[in-house]
Amino acid sequence: MIDQLASMGVVGIAHHVRSGRMTAQSVAVAALDAVARVNPHINAATRELRERAIAEAVAVDAKVAAGEDPGPLAGVPYGVKDLFDLRGLPTTAGSDRLRSAPSAVSDAIAVSLLRKAGAVLVATLNMDEFAYGFVTDNATWGVTRNPHALDHFAGGSSGGSAAIVAAGALAFSLGSDTNGSIRIPASLCGIFGTKPTHGSLPMEGVYPFVHSLDDIGIFAKDATDLKAVDAVLRGDAAEVPFSGRSAILGGWFQRNLAKEMAEQLKCLQVELDAPTVTLPDVQRARSAAFLITAYEGGQLHRPTLATDAMGYDRNTRDRLIAGAALSEDVYREALGFRDEFSIHVEKLFNEFDVLIAPSTYGPAPLIDDPFVSIDGRMQSARANLGLYTQPISFLGLPVVAAPLPVADLPCGVQLIGRKGSDRALLSYAEALSERGLVASRLPCPPSAWPAATSS
Repeated sequence: MIDQLASMGVVGIAHHVRSGRMTAQSVAVAALDAVARVNPHINAATRELRERAIAEAVAVDAKVAAGEDPGPLAGVPYGVKDLFDLRGLPTTAGSDRLRSAPSAVSDAIAVSLLRKAGAVLVATLNMDEFAYGFVTDNATWGVTRNPHALDHFAGGSSGGSAAIVAAGALAFSLGSDTNGSIRIPASLCGIFGTKPTHGSLPMEGVYPFVHSLDDIGIFAKDATDLKAVDAVLRGDAAEVPFSGRSAILGGWFQRNLAKEMAEQLKCLQVELDAPTVTLPDVQRARSAAFLITAYEGGQLHRPTLATDAMGYDRNTRDRLIAGAALSEDVYREALGFRDEFSIHVEKLFNEFDVLIAPSTYGPAPLIDDPFVSIDGRMQSARANLGLYTQPISFLGLPVVAAPLPVADLPCGVQLIGRKGSDRALLSYAEALSERGLVASRLPCPPSAWPAATSS
């Protein structure tokens, strides 16, 4: 059954459970088996929630048997990035120092909404510590590997959430995006992802990082599945069709692209008959996003850094300390520039409804050779994977990350809309999928992964 579930996705599984063709319990067991099958290879899940998953599935089956509505996501198995509160478990946010923290007394609002809609929570998922990273290289839980090539990164900081869906083990997952933490791993793993209009999805019970930029979002194998989960989280299933024009962002967004990324972007532009447009001061926008991130993240962790700095992963600690040392004047200047940059973007939205940009420079970098050519010099891929997402992040705009139909390692684009256009943007992604202009693919069925052997 695990391969069947991988091909069915969110909408298909919910339909079969609601109609009684499958039981939610059998789906949950198959999903748990799939996670157990793929996780030793990709290291995406940090905790298997077997007891909870079975209990939630039994509750769904009881509603179906009683003739009650089990919810629009009945029996659909999913996972969450390990910064969502789950009742009875500590919220680690990817940090070893929080593994023994007091357990959460209630679920995050998003998790509660999904449970009420019939979805079944199966696992918590790996991430960069405190969501501060682009590769999911965790000092405690290890590196999450790309299902398409295990010697390559999955991206981050929501790498576990992307990899588990890309491997076909779960129908969807939740992650968070501050500077690209959903868009980057979605594109590198060849699936779809959302960064919503800032503040439009419930953040209660989600461990914070940068309050003015943080948002939760969804990973799934297609745009239709994204729409189904988004409707539950948003409390609005209204269909919003897309009509309008799209444009390709040039300049900064077309510098330093890998050959395959540049070629795919050009093909998409031709198919859409979309003009190239440019934005001024994109490099300054990226710098401003970087400063806002560093300052707010540093201030959040400042008290704990003063008392337990050695409890942090070294790479995270050093960046948080640097951010805590920034002056408020620098922070205010970055916020001021955000207002200026927003004006330029709004001018483009007076002419176009969607702006399209690469999510990353190209395919996922190698874990053992994490470098990329930036302006003719080999530089850290970890530091530069947000090259094209960071200038968009701090504007609070909705974005759908959509995979391009490549034959080799995945890469993808950002479909960027004006604030509040989330549902129309998902319809646009769905329309592009129907034309074959964006498409996800699994590297292999879950059953094809070699079974784990005990040592």
